[in-house]
Amino acid sequence: MIAFATISDLEGRFRDQLTLVAADEQTGLRDDLRIGHGLADASTEIRAILAARYSTADLSSLDETSMSVLMVYCMDIALYRIALAFSRSSENIKERYEAAIKRLEAIAAGKGALTTATPAPGGTGGEDLPGDIGQNEVVLVAPERMFTRERLSRI
Repeated sequence: MIAFATISDLEGRFRDQLTLVAADEQTGLRDDLRIGHGLADASTEIRAILAARYSTADLSSLDETSMSVLMVYCMDIALYRIALAFSRSSENIKERYEAAIKRLEAIAAGKGALTTATPAPGGTGGEDLPGDIGQNEVVLVAPERMFTRERLSRI
């Protein structure tokens, strides 16, 4: 399983804060290994929350917009986990974490949606579904009926 965000994503958005929060206690240098673990844990937490609504296939076929949304949430969650690991959490980091979790729970509850680039096999599909079928609508496919009024009237 890949992470929804990378160290370079975190560095691009929170460069100074990441350096302060993730500095090793002994050397004072940024600990990229622990940052990587924080990103992996954040991605796992996101998958666990979204599993209420999305399959693994759905999450692996998300479009660019949905991946960008999850990247932002992943960075907020990861920064919080990293800050906790280094005992350097702040109120701002905690508020962003809590907001990300609430948004993910809302998406899982159906108050928002993620879209896929292509419909995932066995998944809920995406915005490019044929006809007027919505993303969360049930579609039944059945064989043609054997006994219809038309056929029975011929007998």
